[in-house]
Amino acid sequence: MLDTRILSKPDLFRRRFLTRLFVVLAGGTLLDGFILGVIGPVTVTLATDLSLTSTDVGLLAAMAMLGILIGAPLGGWATDRWGRKPLFIIDISLFVVASGVQFFVDSPGLLMIVRFVMGIAIGAEYSVSWPMLSEFAPARKRGRLMSVNQLAFYGGFMVAYAFAYYLNSVGVSWHWILGSSTFLALALLLGRLGLPESARWLWSKGRKDEARAIAFKYMEGESDIAEFEQVTAHKTKGRFADVFSRKYIRCTVFITIFWFCNVLPYFGIATFADAVLTQYGLSGGLAGGVGLSMIAVIGVAVTMWLIDKAGRRVFTVPPQWIMLGIFLFLGLWSGIPTVLVLILFLLFSFLNAINGVLVAVYPGELFPTEVRGVGIGFAAAVSRIGAAVGTFLLPVGIDKLGISSVLLILAGVVGVGALISQLWAPETKGKTLSESAAGWSAH
Repeated sequence: MLDTRILSKPDLFRRRFLTRLFVVLAGGTLLDGFILGVIGPVTVTLATDLSLTSTDVGLLAAMAMLGILIGAPLGGWATDRWGRKPLFIIDISLFVVASGVQFFVDSPGLLMIVRFVMGIAIGAEYSVSWPMLSEFAPARKRGRLMSVNQLAFYGGFMVAYAFAYYLNSVGVSWHWILGSSTFLALALLLGRLGLPESARWLWSKGRKDEARAIAFKYMEGESDIAEFEQVTAHKTKGRFADVFSRKYIRCTVFITIFWFCNVLPYFGIATFADAVLTQYGLSGGLAGGVGLSMIAVIGVAVTMWLIDKAGRRVFTVPPQWIMLGIFLFLGLWSGIPTVLVLILFLLFSFLNAINGVLVAVYPGELFPTEVRGVGIGFAAAVSRIGAAVGTFLLPVGIDKLGISSVLLILAGVVGVGALISQLWAPETKGKTLSESAAGWSAH
């Protein structure tokens, strides 16, 4: 029997479903930003209470990122093999358990293990939530919906940092500060209960009757439903080897390099904003880093507003060439005025955020259904290597090579991303997922 809510007000029911799906899936990306931001303000307290060395503090801060490196490809393989629905319940449940342990842990080693497991859960979240959202989102607003993942990350990071900074200043235990992510994750888990499997994934596995029933009930556009019904079921099992096959290799190379080249300079400069600005006689302290983050949020918001109208390439290609020019300008002009330095770094943050929105959009659009999870998982894992390189090597590079040489190296990284985007970045505005993936797979 059909749900009376669908029979009476089908459009309203489907809009509410899409809103719910969007909130509980974007919340996973918010959690990523939250757990990375919440630990910064309490590291001094942690070091005192747990007798941590500086190396221990660095490892503790990095454990979630290392977990993502493992969880993203593992989750991608699992979600393509067994479906989206089981994984988005399992990964958030794992996060709830691991995060809850933070309320009680008093051992440095155990805390590192817990943060590593949380990272695994978040990595899997990237691999399941992004495909799930892209597979339900109507083509006409898919770019905007997928863009919110970037806004969620920045928002989660900033809110967590401010939240932890305040609670730590008034003497709240670090157990409660770190463990606060448990409550957010639990809310997301409850919100996911009862959500359906992806109709596109079911169809790709030949389960056509189930796919049609879910599509009729939850998907907005008849054209979107008709489009995926034309797709032939695939026997691909979502193996890692598949994304390196002749059929999918170009898509994998483009998305992986594009993502890597976007996050490497961001994590390095955003993490060590004050140290970078100090090299030019500027020292904004907390305000410098917050200023760069606020400009980034504005960049994401602007892109969200325009992406489904203006298209993808305009936010992909030009920003990278301009960022290349910024780094070359800063690296080659030794006597550059400090005011211009600040303006250029703020412009970099704005353009990097604009470009970063496509990191959340292109993977879900270009990888086809049969390898969407494992493809996104692999690219996310490589992006974390880029984040780690930017975070850990930038301060070493400044010390050993000097700021000018470091910025020229970053120019090279951005230049690679700009070149591959100029050659390969497609325009997918208004296209169905099948149309977006067309031309990327060899037959």
